[in-house]
Amino acid sequence: MYRSLDPEKTIATLRTLSNRIEERFPGASLNRVCVELLSIAEETTGRINWLSRPHAWIRIAVFVVIGFAMYLGWQVLKQLKVEAGGLEIQDLEAAANAVFLLGAALLFLVTLESRIKRSRVLSAVNELRAISHVIDMHQLTKDPSQVIAGVGNRTPSSPQRTLTAYQLTRYLDYCTEMLSLVGKLAALYAQSNSDSVVLQSVNDIETLTNGISRKIWQKIMILDNDLKPDPEILQPKLSTELSMESSPEATHAADVFVPENVSSEKKRLPISEPKR
Repeated sequence: MYRSLDPEKTIATLRTLSNRIEERFPGASLNRVCVELLSIAEETTGRINWLSRPHAWIRIAVFVVIGFAMYLGWQVLKQLKVEAGGLEIQDLEAAANAVFLLGAALLFLVTLESRIKRSRVLSAVNELRAISHVIDMHQLTKDPSQVIAGVGNRTPSSPQRTLTAYQLTRYLDYCTEMLSLVGKLAALYAQSNSDSVVLQSVNDIETLTNGISRKIWQKIMILDNDLKPDPEILQPKLSTELSMESSPEATHAADVFVPENVSSEKKRLPISEPKR
């Protein structure tokens, strides 16, 4: 059950992520990218089903062509007449070339189905590569140093930066989650196709998304190390601490505990000076 990726679970995770982005950043273009990624994930499910099943029409067409080629070759052999002196060098070269071309044609036909599937997978993987760069473009101008330094000197071409430190952290974290899911969608193709070219292409997607995620996490670490938490997060925490300090239970807990059976004289023992 847990030995392979489930496309439906991946789609459900993407749908939940889209809802989270919309609730946190209503109308943000990042959510539109996530919705597009969700559409790609739904298409991926259909493509994987197409890749997993054998295609009888391709195999029948290949067998028909191979059978027709063998029939033509047999007819040619029947018409071939060998003289008493044997075949000449030109005839041997022609026969060798014919055998070589026939073998190449057979190899082309036998691998036709796998090459068609490979072409479909590579096209889909290129789509995932493109949307990875789109996600990277969305986080490109999200600079934590500008939040740390304040407004500073803006230019007419400076991007609008209206996010707080906490909001910027959540925005960047959503980008890393989307990149991780892009890698999982690519892994679904490798899971259903063992072609070496497909596996290499999927590994390239994993390398790309991991590299972009590392850049984003560097920004998140800068925010975590150099910035104070968001006031919206601090306010409930401070209110809870103040209420606990002002409660009678907290005050009683802070007093020194003295057992009831201890006499008043023992309670007021003199403090002796330390021996010198």
